[in-house]
Amino acid sequence: MRIVSLLPSATEIVCVLGLKDDLVGITHECDYPEGITSKPVLIESCLGDYSKMSPAEIDLKIRETVRKGEGVYRFKPGALENAKPELILTQGLCDVCAVPGHFVVAEAKKLKVSPQVLSLDPQDLTGILVDIRRVGEIAGRIDEAGAVVDSLEERIGDVAGRTRELPPAKRSRVAVIEWTEPLYAAGHWVPEMIELAGGMDVLAKPGEPSRTVEWQSVLNAQPDILILAPCGYDIPRARKELESLKSRPNWNSLPAVKNGRVFLMDANATLSRPGPRIVDGLEDLAQIIHPELFPAETGKTRWQKA
Repeated sequence: MRIVSLLPSATEIVCVLGLKDDLVGITHECDYPEGITSKPVLIESCLGDYSKMSPAEIDLKIRETVRKGEGVYRFKPGALENAKPELILTQGLCDVCAVPGHFVVAEAKKLKVSPQVLSLDPQDLTGILVDIRRVGEIAGRIDEAGAVVDSLEERIGDVAGRTRELPPAKRSRVAVIEWTEPLYAAGHWVPEMIELAGGMDVLAKPGEPSRTVEWQSVLNAQPDILILAPCGYDIPRARKELESLKSRPNWNSLPAVKNGRVFLMDANATLSRPGPRIVDGLEDLAQIIHPELFPAETGKTRWQKA
């Protein structure tokens, strides 16, 4: 089956199901698993090169683009037609993260042979696992998808089992910041992951979208643990953006800062992409929140202390 993936998480799902060779098109942001960047890239950013832009500049440019009714991403001319897809994996969860699903459907209808279009729009961990099964079913890999989901559910259950009986007093107050200018609290599946890992999310609720928050709200929340995981960034870039948080009023008054419990996570690898590696993120959160229950192997963590 000729598969086009229009979001990194879908690319990861396709590959974990053993369908890497079936991919005939990906996005410019698909960078995992190893070797995937050799695939044809069908998408380009309408914003130009934003690698050197600040979070505030990126946010402003995106808001202006959306206000004008324009897309943040677009297909390269002729790229989708040349790919001749039989299946297109897209999403409708976030217009900032990928080509909007309605735009993909419109472009697919222009092709000589209309492909199947599957939109992956999970709101929680269960939705992510369901999407893996959906891709497996439509791509003829039902058994493989079942095995992947069973393994992920076992790992989720292991984390949940070790934290289930923790009393409220043992559940740290956790804040996850996914953007710094303006401040965004991570939503969707992240609050659920924090709860499963034995914490309490003080800025967001399970299943609700990520949202902007005022700095005063962060101060009022008094998080015991603060995690910076900017969407689209790796740990080195997260460390760079940490400086903008440190410059905010009363930063040093936060319990997380006083107790040395500020952490950096690679959002792309473990938090923001709703694919198989989201369970890696759950295990990472468990190590951060309850190191006494989930000791991290020295030198092999996917997160860092700030």
